[in-house]
Amino acid sequence: MKTGTRVVSAVCETEVVVIKGADVVLECGGVAMVATRDGGRGEPATGHDRGTLLGKRYTQESSGLQVLCVKPGAGSLSVDGEALTELAAKKLPSSD
Repeated sequence: MKTGTRVVSAVCETEVVVIKGADVVLECGGVAMVATRDGGRGEPATGHDRGTLLGKRYTQESSGLQVLCVKPGAGSLSVDGEALTELAAKKLPSSD
């Protein structure tokens, strides 16, 4: 996955943009994500249906992959069955 690549889920509405690339196959809902949606849809696999949230960044520590969700959906993101973790927002300094 190259930085800047936009991919979509084959089983739900989820779309993400790659922020930091890695040599992995990104999955959503238990199915590999694709460059364009080609018609038919299924349902996210059981255990891969926690959903994605708009504007949230997701990462896989071991590979360094980081993606940004630009369209939410019912499927959850994973690589080789390992769920991606949501990155927490950075705390801004106080403006006292």
